[in-house]
Amino acid sequence: MTHTPASKTVLISGASVAGPALALQLHRHGFTPTVVERAPELRTGGYKVDIRGTAVEVCRRMGILDEIRAGSTDMAGGSYVDAKGRTVGQMPAEIFGGRVEQDDEIMRGDLARILYERTHEDVEYLFGDSIAALDDDGDGVDVTFESGARRRFDLVVGADGMHSNTRRLVFGDERRFRRYLGAYISIFTGPNRLGLTRWETYHARPDKLVSVYSTAGEQAHTAKNCFVFAAPEELSYDHRDPDAQKRLLAGAFAGDDWEIPRLIADAAGADDFYFDAIALIEMDRWSSGRVVLLGDAAHCASPASGQGTGLALTGAYVLAGELAAAHGDHRAAFAEYERVMRPGVELNQRFAAGFAKEMTVSSRWKIALRMLMVRTLPRTPWKNLIAKKIRDDIQRAAHAVPLKEYPAAPVRPATACGPR
Repeated sequence: MTHTPASKTVLISGASVAGPALALQLHRHGFTPTVVERAPELRTGGYKVDIRGTAVEVCRRMGILDEIRAGSTDMAGGSYVDAKGRTVGQMPAEIFGGRVEQDDEIMRGDLARILYERTHEDVEYLFGDSIAALDDDGDGVDVTFESGARRRFDLVVGADGMHSNTRRLVFGDERRFRRYLGAYISIFTGPNRLGLTRWETYHARPDKLVSVYSTAGEQAHTAKNCFVFAAPEELSYDHRDPDAQKRLLAGAFAGDDWEIPRLIADAAGADDFYFDAIALIEMDRWSSGRVVLLGDAAHCASPASGQGTGLALTGAYVLAGELAAAHGDHRAAFAEYERVMRPGVELNQRFAAGFAKEMTVSSRWKIALRMLMVRTLPRTPWKNLIAKKIRDDIQRAAHAVPLKEYPAAPVRPATACGPR
């Protein structure tokens, strides 16, 4: 049995993955969470995300693992192609993704929908609004919303991503905490021009990488397009201005061949267009008074880690568990939450900083060498050793946060059949 928490009402900023996952666990532990989201409705776009290592067990304890399995991307593999579209080499999904038996992969939007469906009957959601001001007087937090509404909460959690509004209000300018890793990434949905089915196609150019894939769950005529390009310095742009971002993307890939011109043209009409720097958020502390940060808002590991979603889910589980274990004593709970999470977060951030350099290689001869490795690996006698080394590195990062046992939180059976 859980105890009635001393701090009961919790405002969570952000309704992507970390926020609803935290709301799910907090409600089970007897808290009263409210989720505020700037977007007018649930955001269902995004890339495929990995559920690996510790995150698999977290999802099992949350009671959502079966729904994740049902919504799996079920990718079969991937291939590299040259500028004429000829296949240079290909690998099965387990090598590409570094996954082991229990690991899985799901579209971010499908995961967000699973979490929302599990929580919306028990948790208050405020869409189309955001936090404008916070006043922590030590006994509670007075919140003024952009809509003009004012409410008081025992605790506030910023689960609002790398560009966290909550972090800015409490800790200051994002530039104090962001470490740029030398590249930008853009993701959007377009027509399935390559006729892919459960397959991903990569094309590398100096300082650039393009991938296109279609999963088991997507309609046959659509595909996800991902563009990565190196830039020596951070670009100046408004992260809420997609038109400006589309112009930056088009400029970065101007004059390139293969399918790139057609794919870039598809970005113009994409309603799920995403563009951002590949960067880390590094902070000395994740809480101040009655306000705490979660997921990318606290410790963005960037897409280069492949662990952002896993860390968000694990962090939500740990934070809710520590608040329950401390009977709502936020000071003790926040300190233990950070003690448990920080070593694993820092390991994943180091992994990301190293891998970011591998996402875009700088010269044609380096690309040619990589293509030679991709082409010959399936025929080499040491292919299993190489595949094991890749998996071991990824799995070490995926298991970097140890899970504790917390007061029992009852799991309500799913009322929906998942994202399909």
